[in-house]
Amino acid sequence: MTALLPVLILLTSLIPAAITFFLAQDSKRLRIALNLGGAVLKLGLIVFMLAEVAQGTVHETRLEFAPGLYLLLRVDALSLLFVSLSAFLWLLTTVYAIAYLRDGPELSRFFGFFSLCVAATTGIALSGTLISFFIFFELLTLSTWPLVVHKQNAKSIAAGRSYLSYALPSGAMLLVAIVWLESAVGPVEFARPVDFGPLDRTSQQVIFALFIAGLGAKAALIPLHGWLPAAMAAPAPVSALLHAVAVVKAGAFGVMRVVLDVYGLERMTDLGLALPLSVLAALTILWGSARALQQDEIKKRLAFSTVSQVSYIILGIALASPFAVIGGLAHLVHQGLMKITLFFCAGIFDERADIRRIDQLDGIGAHMPWTSVCFSLGAIGMIGLPPTAGFVTKIYLGIGAVQADALWVLAVLGASTLLNAAYFLPMLYRIWFLQPTAATTEGAKPNERPLGLIAPAVITAFASIAVGLLAASAFSPLALATQIAERQYLR
Repeated sequence: MTALLPVLILLTSLIPAAITFFLAQDSKRLRIALNLGGAVLKLGLIVFMLAEVAQGTVHETRLEFAPGLYLLLRVDALSLLFVSLSAFLWLLTTVYAIAYLRDGPELSRFFGFFSLCVAATTGIALSGTLISFFIFFELLTLSTWPLVVHKQNAKSIAAGRSYLSYALPSGAMLLVAIVWLESAVGPVEFARPVDFGPLDRTSQQVIFALFIAGLGAKAALIPLHGWLPAAMAAPAPVSALLHAVAVVKAGAFGVMRVVLDVYGLERMTDLGLALPLSVLAALTILWGSARALQQDEIKKRLAFSTVSQVSYIILGIALASPFAVIGGLAHLVHQGLMKITLFFCAGIFDERADIRRIDQLDGIGAHMPWTSVCFSLGAIGMIGLPPTAGFVTKIYLGIGAVQADALWVLAVLGASTLLNAAYFLPMLYRIWFLQPTAATTEGAKPNERPLGLIAPAVITAFASIAVGLLAASAFSPLALATQIAERQYLR
C-alpha cells in the first residue's frame, strides 16, 4: 500500500480526465459523478495518508524507464502541505464550476482538461526528483492552455497565446538547468541538498538563475508575470484554479523545492543567492500591488494582487531565517484560501449580477450579502488585518526579516500593506456604503443561487478566518509549516 498510495492519488484525477473526454455533451450526471467522485476520493486518500505519515510510514513509488531515468512519486511533509491544499480546493472548485458553467458548451472537454490540470498539480506536489517535477510541470502547461482559451473568442485566444509565449520558453530554461545540473552530479532527488562538488561557484549561480527563470513565469515573478492578467479572459472557475490551486502555486512550490531541497538554505547564503531572490520577490510584491491599484476590472485587479501575494511565499523562503521560512510555507495555504475566495466571489458577481468592473459594485452588498461578506473577508485577509490568515503571514515575515537582519523588508511589507488597503478598501466601500446605481440594479438577481456557487465561497472565506484565529492550534497551516521547517530545513 505504501508504494501504491501516491499512484492512487494521482489516478483519482487522471481516470476522471480520461473518461470525461469521451463523454457526450448531454452526459451531465456521469460527468458530474466522475469529477466530484474523483475529488472526494482524492481528499479521502490524502486524509488517510496524513494519518499514515504521522505514524512514520513512508510512501514512495519508483518507475524506472532507463538507468538513471526514473519517475519518483514520494510523499514528504512539504508535498503533503501542497497536495492537501490542492485536493481541498479542487473539490470546492469542482462544485463551483458545475454550478457556474451549468449547461454551457463543450463541458466534457472543459472538465477533462480541468481534471488533467489537477492531476499535473498533484504530480508536481508528489514529485521526488527534478525530472519527475519537470514532466508534471510541463503537463500543467499543456493541460491549462485549453482552459484559458475555453471561450474561444478573440480575447481568450490572445490570452492563451500570451500564456504559451511565457510558459514554453520558461520551461525550456528549466530543462537546461536540470540537464546541466544532473549531467554533473547525477539524478537529483528531493531528499537533501545536492553535493555540487564538480561545479564551480559561478556554474552553481548560473544554474540557479536558470531555475528561477524557468519557474518564474508560473510563479508570476516580474518581468515574467504578463500572462497572468491576460488569462483573466478565462471563465471564473479557471481563474480560481490558476491563482489558488494550480499554476502560480506550482511555480512558487517549484522555487521552494529548488531553494530548500536542491540548494539548501546554507548554500543559498554562501553563494550570495538569497539576497537577489529576496529583492526580486520584494520588487514583485510592490509592482503587483501598484499595478493592481490601476485596474478598473475586478478580475484584473485580483490578478495583479496575485502577482504580489504569491511572492510573499518566495520572500519568506529567500530570507532563510526561521520565522520567515515558516511564514513563507504557511502562506502557501493562506494565499490559496484567500485568493480563491475572491475569485469565487468575482465569478458570482459576474454570473448573477453582470458585474465585472469596480464601478459597478455600488450597493451590491444589499442585493448579494453572502457574496459580499465573503469578498470582504478575503479582501481584509489580503490587506493583513487581524485575525485573518494574511495577518499571520505578515507577522511571521516581519519577525523573520528582523532575524535575517533585513530591516528593509519591513518597509516592503508596510508599503505593500498600504497598497493592499488602497486597492481593496475602496471596493468594500462601494459594496457596503454607496447607494445602488442603475448599472448595479439592472443586472442584479433577487437571490444568490444556486447553492453550488455560494457554498464554496462561504467555506473558503470562513476557513481563511479560522486559520488565522486558530493559528496556535496543533493542526493549523502555521503549525504544519513550523513542523516542516524545523524537521527538514532548519536543523
